[in-house]
Amino acid sequence: MTDWVLGALALMLVFEGLLPFLSPKMWRKAFERAVRMSDGQIRFLGLSSMLLGLLLLAVWH
Repeated sequence: MTDWVLGALALMLVFEGLLPFLSPKMWRKAFERAVRMSDGQIRFLGLSSMLLGLLLLAVWH
């Protein structure tokens, strides 16, 4: 189980690093927009991401 968790964490870090590596200017604009979002909007995005991840895990596994 630890191997799966570490593998998932490593893959998440790879995906998180793609946009800043490939297009720092676009990443900076996206980050600036995120800073202007309300707490509710950020929570909704976080919830949506978690649900999509769980759905993908359920379909894949």
